[in-house]
Amino acid sequence: MPDENRELSDAAREEVLDLAYDAVKAAVTGEKMPVAKIENPELELKRGLFVTLKNGHLLRGCLGRFEADIPLARLVPEMAAASATQDSRFFGNPITPDELPDIGIKISVLSPLKKVSSPDEVKVGEHGIQVTKGWRSGCYLPEVATDNKMSRDEFLTSCCRDKAGLAPDAWKDPDTGIMVFTSEAFGDD
Repeated sequence: MPDENRELSDAAREEVLDLAYDAVKAAVTGEKMPVAKIENPELELKRGLFVTLKNGHLLRGCLGRFEADIPLARLVPEMAAASATQDSRFFGNPITPDELPDIGIKISVLSPLKKVSSPDEVKVGEHGIQVTKGWRSGCYLPEVATDNKMSRDEFLTSCCRDKAGLAPDAWKDPDTGIMVFTSEAFGDD
């Protein structure tokens, strides 16, 4: 079994992207979901991940899981298909079969979540965040801050307001939990 904290090899990344592309195609066209053969031991790793789908620069789906309870070879197709068909932001405008050649896929393999004791511990460009208060929660991948040129305060404010449905300054409340994680991102940008 490979080191849980080591980045994936180029070969493993290619296999992961192939699994994701096949799953997106099957989900959008209604074909039977392909069954992955785990021949590369790196695909046996149990790590959380997000799958982001874009058509050009337009987001078309993004879902994932922080839990690492099944191998990447099973989680990648599950999250890729879910991103293509179950992201509620696109229920009224789903990905169509004609759109498939233009869909780019980005995979973000996650480190475990780590609770921070202060918002000052969030490192923009390095950390993704999950904010939680009561039953509400939201998360942003690390690249959200850098792609949008956000400061730490803007990153936390936007996640609270736009993803978790909390007050914009909820991250300042000691009752709001802030977790950080890192991400190994690869695929189409």
